[in-house]
Amino acid sequence: MFVISNFLIAIAKILDIALTLYMWIIIARAVISWVNPDPYNAIVRFLNSATEPVLYPIRRRLPLFFGGVDFSPVIVIMIIIFLQTFLVQTLIQLAQRLV
Repeated sequence: MFVISNFLIAIAKILDIALTLYMWIIIARAVISWVNPDPYNAIVRFLNSATEPVLYPIRRRLPLFFGGVDFSPVIVIMIIIFLQTFLVQTLIQLAQRLV
């Protein structure tokens, strides 16, 4: 059983790192959007292509009552924090109970 436990812990850690990395990509996209970035820059294109599939559905459903401010990155970051708190911790606790 310890092999399955170690496997679940490894998956939880990788998921936690991936979620943290994606959260920083979302933050970088939000900061870059405050200035007028060059749309042909490789970094700007990467940030747009990595975040737009997640941000667009939220942006489409979110009303723009807030003076045109885009709150979709904030919502995605809250979802990431929820997944880190709930899913990753659940996997770790499940793995600890298997030992």
